[in-house]
Amino acid sequence: MNMQAIIISVTVIAVLGLILGIFLGIAAKAFYVKTDPREEQIVEALPGNNCGGCGYPGCSGLAAAIVKGEAQVGGCPVGGSAVAAKVAAIMGVEAEDQERMTAFVKCIGDCDKASKDYEYTGEQDCRMAAMLPGGGDKSCAYGCLGYGSCVSACPFDAIHVVNGIAVVDKDACKACGKCIEACPKKIIEMIPYDAVYVVGCSSKDKGADVMKKCKAGCIGCSLCKKNCPEDAVEINDLLAHIDQAKCVSCGTCAEKCPKKVIINH
Repeated sequence: MNMQAIIISVTVIAVLGLILGIFLGIAAKAFYVKTDPREEQIVEALPGNNCGGCGYPGCSGLAAAIVKGEAQVGGCPVGGSAVAAKVAAIMGVEAEDQERMTAFVKCIGDCDKASKDYEYTGEQDCRMAAMLPGGGDKSCAYGCLGYGSCVSACPFDAIHVVNGIAVVDKDACKACGKCIEACPKKIIEMIPYDAVYVVGCSSKDKGADVMKKCKAGCIGCSLCKKNCPEDAVEINDLLAHIDQAKCVSCGTCAEKCPKKVIINH
């Protein structure tokens, strides 16, 4: 290859690069989407976990939704009241008081209390185990399988399997809801961080069937409901549930529960 050919090649490449650069510059201006500067400020104020607990694709998604008025300034469950106050200041509005929430696994049927129909030796994942006959190896079709799908899903290391059931560390929990999504049994719910008494069962079976399967199952006897002075206990589908908005933490329901499934949280 002679010198003239080399010069021509270099010149062609340079011209093509220049043309491409000009085209990209024009395209960038033509398709530029102006963003509200508050979005960047809100992103900086958010924790940056990008956990999706707010229902949007990461912190930037939530920031955009807040600026558009599609999400509340307190939309970040991880940041809580402190972050809500910062975002509210950016948006020039008042932040509403936020109650701290935490996840709770509605099952205390651990290895010592719940019976099993067979031994599961497959992949240690609740979603896989739930596909087996009976919805898993536990006799109770509603109980925590204890294979850690929620543990893997939690971005804050706030939930662990202890003696066969998942247990939430409420101080580490940020209420992002990832564990709720991951649980195939749908027995994890959000409750107030300050809740004192909770029902540690999700079974909807009749009392006699519950007692055959688990030593710590709600039998729907209604003693908790009948004795609650604040009418804070409901019985739905043979299962007790405490309305935390009405509960005054007197402990009467826990005292009257014959199966001791109402526990101190």
